[in-house]
Order: sequence, then structure tokens, then C-alpha cells
Amino acid sequence: MRLSEKQIIFSKNVASLIVYADMIGIDLTFGDAFRNDFTQKQYVKLGLSKTLNSLHRKRLAVDFNFFIDGKLTYDFNDIKELGKFWLTLHPKNRWGGDFNKNSIQDGFVDTPHFEMQE
Repeated sequence: MRLSEKQIIFSKNVASLIVYADMIGIDLTFGDAFRNDFTQKQYVKLGLSKTLNSLHRKRLAVDFNFFIDGKLTYDFNDIKELGKFWLTLHPKNRWGGDFNKNSIQDGFVDTPHFEMQE
């Protein structure tokens, strides 16, 4: 499958996630979507990312800001339902709040992050 085809699937999944978030009372704004090489290197240097080969660089990842009752939150338990929904949309989808897919908050936790693996 070509990268552009993956990006189309990813974009449609993001649209479904946004609609679902609205249905369950979570408002979203975009954080990072595409990242260039310089930005990705800075994020790794600051410990905000673990890899230089981020899927953000391929337009297969997005970070969101979450608002519940008008209050910004990145709390794992507040966002967990969105993460679970994301996983149902495509077998290659992965949520940063649960990279190891064990449904608990452990390891490197990046709740704003939603990606589609290659």
C-alpha cells in the first residue's frame, strides 16, 4: 500500500475519532500533526518523543488537546475511552496512552498521541 493510501485511511480514522469524542463530551483541538526533521530532533532531545523516525513525519500521527467541561486534560483515565475507540478503527492504529496495549498506564505514556503504524 502506498503512503498516500495509508494517509487517507488515517485521515478518515481521525475524522471518526473527532466525531466520537464529541459524542462522549470531549472537545478536541489539534496539537502536532506533521513534524519536520528539526522539530522531531528537538522533541527527542527534550524527552518529548522517543524516536527520530516518528510517524508524525509521515503524516500518520496526530496529537490532540482534550477539553472536558471546558477544562484541559491529558489524564489517562479521562482519555482512555477515546484510546480504546481508536484501536477499533483499524488494526494498525495505536494510542500513545497505551503503547503496549495492556489497558493500564505504564511505560512511556503519551495520551495526546494517536497513530497508524506502517
